[in-house]
Amino acid sequence: SSWTILTNVRGLFCLRTLLLSFLFYCTYSHFQSVFANDVEDCEIALTMFKYLCNEPRINDATQEPENCKDKIAWVECLPAPNISCRLKNGTEFKFSGDEVGFNKSISCRNVSGYSYKVAVALSLFLGWLGADRFYLGYPALGLLKFCTVGFCGIGSLVDFMLISMQVSGDYIWNYISRKSQTMK
Repeated sequence: SSWTILTNVRGLFCLRTLLLSFLFYCTYSHFQSVFANDVEDCEIALTMFKYLCNEPRINDATQEPENCKDKIAWVECLPAPNISCRLKNGTEFKFSGDEVGFNKSISCRNVSGYSYKVAVALSLFLGWLGADRFYLGYPALGLLKFCTVGFCGIGSLVDFMLISMQVSGDYIWNYISRKSQTMK
């Protein structure tokens, strides 16, 4: 009987030691992560409100960011004052709020340098002749609109709305190619 009591006490002592060891390990790990000097990457670690991104420079003619390429434009982001993080080159830096820390990507529409205002004006006044599509570099669509008098006027109206909303001119060709692939 005394042997079973001794065994139970020894088991409880081992369980208590195990729990205290686990508690010590968790506390140690927590304080190690809190007080560690390892600084995280600026672009990944900074949460919202710890940085401010500049507005992109907009091209007046195209109404899209100037550095738009492959439907992506980059804007400069400035971490808040007294924020420390690691730059792309691996160096740790403490920001004062005036330095660029990283760049973020924003989506944009690719434009080929044509004037948005001219395209809309051509579409509104001469769209039934296909002048808008000739101007934007789609001669086949321009010729089709010319021969059909702007798809009997309805196509010119739809095209005017699409150009006004800056939808790509490839919409007709994508639709035709999808239809021809499903018919095969």
